[in-house]
Amino acid sequence: MIAKVLTYTLIGLKGVPVSVEVDVNNGLPAFEVVGLADTAVKESKERVRTAIKNSGRQVPTRRVTINLAPADIKKEGSSLDLALAVGVLKSSGQLIADTDRVVFLGELSLDGSLRRINGVLPTLISATEEGYKKFIIPKDNEKEASFVDGIEVLSAKSLTEVVDHFSGLNPLTPIEKHDYKSKSAKNLYDTDLSLVKGQTVAKRALEVAVSGGHNLLFVGAPGTGKTMLAKCIPTIMPDMTFQEALETTKIHSVAGMLKDSDGIVFSRPFRSPHHTATTVSMTGGSASLRPGEISLAHNGVLFLDEMPEYSRATLESLRQPLEDGDITVSRASGSVDYPANFILCGSMNPCPCGNYGSSDRECTCTPAQISKYKAKISGPLLDRIDIQVEVDSVKYTELSGQTLGETSEQVRQRVNRTRLIQKERFKNDGITTNADMGEKHIKKYCKLSNECERILKSTYESLHLSPRARSRIIKVARTIADMDLYDDIRPEHILEAVSYRHS
Repeated sequence: MIAKVLTYTLIGLKGVPVSVEVDVNNGLPAFEVVGLADTAVKESKERVRTAIKNSGRQVPTRRVTINLAPADIKKEGSSLDLALAVGVLKSSGQLIADTDRVVFLGELSLDGSLRRINGVLPTLISATEEGYKKFIIPKDNEKEASFVDGIEVLSAKSLTEVVDHFSGLNPLTPIEKHDYKSKSAKNLYDTDLSLVKGQTVAKRALEVAVSGGHNLLFVGAPGTGKTMLAKCIPTIMPDMTFQEALETTKIHSVAGMLKDSDGIVFSRPFRSPHHTATTVSMTGGSASLRPGEISLAHNGVLFLDEMPEYSRATLESLRQPLEDGDITVSRASGSVDYPANFILCGSMNPCPCGNYGSSDRECTCTPAQISKYKAKISGPLLDRIDIQVEVDSVKYTELSGQTLGETSEQVRQRVNRTRLIQKERFKNDGITTNADMGEKHIKKYCKLSNECERILKSTYESLHLSPRARSRIIKVARTIADMDLYDDIRPEHILEAVSYRHS
């Protein structure tokens, strides 16, 4: 008797339906899994056999053949275990139930209990788009699944609970749905902008960057507060919308980094990989095509502390994602697309010793050493960093003062106001921030006066800027104008934007 059970496998962030076809027939005892299964899926036959036995059911002593269709798509991971076990029980006559249009997801332990799996949220969303409305998942995944509307999700702790549900002995109840707005709370971080002493120019640049979604580079001597400023970025970013939260959660779920207690990512990611990070760990890929740091930072911040210390190949791999907001990871095992729309924040010293340009410390570097150090960050990459600002040394009187500056919440209110202006402006353009503008948007929304054009031309020629750098100056000026509540870009906005093009 052939039994068919539905499950899903993930390719990147996209769920692909898999039909588990099980045939229990006469012959020498055997348990074969075919259909382009990876090692984890092939090993599932031992987990399934033992879990069935320890759940009080009979393991067929005949020939069991399992086909995973379609056979031309590679199946990965352990999330197919539950579907395989249900298929074996149905084919052997131990479970008589209508499981059509029910999607089974879960990894089995040897005692028959169900373990948490990665990627439940993107799987449910993909299956829902295909028209499936009923799912069986592990109990530990129910919070993640509770934010998907329009479907019925049943969670179980073990294979026995699943069998008892379909046998009518102990039906499972659908999980409780959660409303993102009611669950969302103010983000809590370890730092606040009010704790940053001095650095008026840097804090202004920080607000401009976040208000328009621009990339940012801090240049300054060691200990001047570059890292602390970077860590303040998430504290002034707007709260994530439900759509942004879903996108971010899908990536973290696939990567196995989702917190069980939340079920969804509420706060914007802040990723700070070590300078020894490889290109693959940054962009994603490896053998299993997992998302990298730039995708884990989607809708948040990617902070590269001491940028020149990263390998040249790693830094250059950021160029395409910074331009397009996504990345295509291609390996021998396949090709997947991951979103990578983040604010890049970098920091660096002005020279190897860190004291070049300092008013109170002597630089010991030669001009050749300084030039070589700065050349570690290529011109094309610097072109993609809209705001480059120098972080000055802080005087002792500023450090010892008891007066606190503006809090992150106060700045975030202004950022929200500026973002709303951009959201209204781009409501029909498919983008959300000034940093996302293409040339057609710049031509439409960034008309410049003769005075602004004169300033821009002078800057372009004196600093030997590229056309891309010119466009990014205009984008930053558009953001500054929005912050000042001006419909048109004024000369002072262009001048401030120009001041951020070099440190």
